[in-house]
Amino acid sequence: MNDSIRVLIADDHLIVREGLRLILETADGIEVVGEATDGAEAVQLAQALQPNVILMDLRMPNVDGLTAIERLRAGQPQVAVVILTTYNEDDLMMRGLRAGARGYLLKDTDRETLLNTIRAAARGETLLKPEILARLLSQPEKPRGGIELTERELEVLQAVARGERSKEIAAQLGITERTVKAHLAGIYNKLGVDSRAAAIAVASQRGLLPTDK
Repeated sequence: MNDSIRVLIADDHLIVREGLRLILETADGIEVVGEATDGAEAVQLAQALQPNVILMDLRMPNVDGLTAIERLRAGQPQVAVVILTTYNEDDLMMRGLRAGARGYLLKDTDRETLLNTIRAAARGETLLKPEILARLLSQPEKPRGGIELTERELEVLQAVARGERSKEIAAQLGITERTVKAHLAGIYNKLGVDSRAAAIAVASQRGLLPTDK
C-alpha cells in the first residue's frame, strides 16, 4: 500500500462522502485515509494524515472549501486539491483554481473520470472534462491586462488545455520535455499562477484560449 495514492474526502454531505468512498475503495492503487465535514477539519486531517490528494467541496459550513484551499496552499503546497463542484458554481471553480486547486470534478461525474482525475492530480497533472472547459471558455472575457505570451507559449498552453502531458506536447512540437517545462514556468509567471489548472482558468478568462475547441 506504500505506493497507493492517499485520498482525503472533504464534504459536509454524508451521502457524498459515502458514495466517493465506495468508489475509491474498489479502485487499485487508491486508499481513502480520512473524511472531513468542513474546511477546518480538512486542513487538520491533511496535516495529520498526509494525503496525496484531497477531494474538496467548496460549500461547507464553518470554514469553506476556498479558505481551506488557501490554508493548504500556504502550509502544505505538496497536497493536490481537486474541487468537487456543481454546474452552477463556475465562479467558485475559478476562484478555487486561483487559490491553488489543481483540478475539479462534477459531483455526478463517472467513475473513470473520477479515478483518472485523482491519478492525474497525484502526478501533478490536470485532466479537464470538455464540458467543464467549455463552460470556463464561455465566461465573459476580461481584459488581458498586459499579458503577452509568445507564440510557442500559446501553443504549449493550448496543448495543456487539451489535456496533453508534457511528453506529448514535446513530441508534438518537436522540443524536449525540459523545454516544455521551461515554457510552462514562463506561462505561470506571466499569468501569476502555479498550476496547469489555474493557468487554463486564468487564460480562458483573459481570452488567451480559442473558444471553438
